[in-house]
Amino acid sequence: MFKQEIYSARRSQLKATVNQGLILLLGNEESSMNYKDNLYHFRQDSSFLYFFGIDRPSLAAVIDLDNDREIVFGDELTMDDIIWTGPKETIREQAAKAGVATTQPWAALESLLKKALAAGQTIHFLPPYRADNAQKLADWLTIPYHTLKSRASVPLIKAVIAQRAIKAPEEIAEIEKAIGITVDMQLEAIRHAQEGMTESQLAGRLNGVAISAGGNLSFPIILTVNGHVLHNHYQDTVLQDGQMVLCDCGAETNMHYAGDLTRTFPVNGSFSTRQRMVYDIVAAAQQAAIDALRPGILFRDVHLLACEKLAEGLKDLGLMKGDVKAAVAEGAHTLFFQCGLGHMMGLDVHDMEDLGEQYVGYTETLQKSTEFGLKSLRLGRALEPGFVLTIEPGLYFIPELIDSWKASKVHTDFINYDKVDAFRDFGGIRIEEDFLITDSGSRLLGKPLYKTASAIEALR
Repeated sequence: MFKQEIYSARRSQLKATVNQGLILLLGNEESSMNYKDNLYHFRQDSSFLYFFGIDRPSLAAVIDLDNDREIVFGDELTMDDIIWTGPKETIREQAAKAGVATTQPWAALESLLKKALAAGQTIHFLPPYRADNAQKLADWLTIPYHTLKSRASVPLIKAVIAQRAIKAPEEIAEIEKAIGITVDMQLEAIRHAQEGMTESQLAGRLNGVAISAGGNLSFPIILTVNGHVLHNHYQDTVLQDGQMVLCDCGAETNMHYAGDLTRTFPVNGSFSTRQRMVYDIVAAAQQAAIDALRPGILFRDVHLLACEKLAEGLKDLGLMKGDVKAAVAEGAHTLFFQCGLGHMMGLDVHDMEDLGEQYVGYTETLQKSTEFGLKSLRLGRALEPGFVLTIEPGLYFIPELIDSWKASKVHTDFINYDKVDAFRDFGGIRIEEDFLITDSGSRLLGKPLYKTASAIEALR
């Protein structure tokens, strides 16, 4: 946990923003794998962690704005529990470390909520992303299960996002720690990949790096020789000469702050001429986006700038043609770049997206697009000092998409399909790094990791 004063200050800021009613924040439960006592790794809810810092299951907290009180709800360990888990700090002791003086048993929460409803108090809650928490809310608040997300408190959502979006120095230190571990994961992949091993064997080494550093993975490892499948997790596919490995991985510290980095490298140690040309296009687009980062700029515009740089490179390669700006405006580049340039990062690797992408990445005046490609841009709003985000352009040659567009004659003014056909078996390339927006620009977070084609080859 951070210092008590940090959690108290966070809750005070929240209370000043949401100034009436009752705020209910749910922690997460344990989840069983295949029978009750065989459990998945526990991960606490990030907003609960942000405001209360207690990393244990089966907790909830109430901030009663009308009656100026804060309560953590949960049941202390019984002797039967202690036999299996050993002694632990009490909930009361942990709550005190977060600056909360009052704890009550779990059963008292339902009674408090019923009284609040009867008294006409507004009960603010965040949209649930786990079925067990959704069911609790439905039962306690007598709200139909399928309507819960639409009934979540927009004032609370906006207040939480406003706070969590701006990273404090202690948070940035944790994020940099996570990125440092993630760099070590990437180096493990780049240095030890070899022809004949499987994707799973390589990913297992990365998993070990994350866990041995005291934390865990911030998301399931994406590691594949089929890099054109955007979120292709490792399988028993064997690495072969001439292929590239796309490795997108992230570590999470024991405080649950995330890192997220991607590198693409050749199995045999050297990029082919064609692979290197495409790699350099992606690298140039990433650098253009990095150079554009500053407070006040719309991230959507940074995304479109990167798209134009990708299209320029593809035009030089002969795969695209015509006016680059017009091609991007029409969405022709999305045959090769179907996703967004980046996302917020913090306590979640896709920070706060459980609260709704429209609230996290957009505003009332800047709405998320429904167009192919742009609809996958999670962040579009103007950047502010304190934001932490990823920059991850890529080029992906998806045979099914190429066939569909070619058959329908989509964007023939901008795409040379005959030349694109020669890249059907290419796969995909992505390069990703994490940045802090500063008062004057941006700063690369974490220790540097080689990313030019030549540097990657030297590591191989």
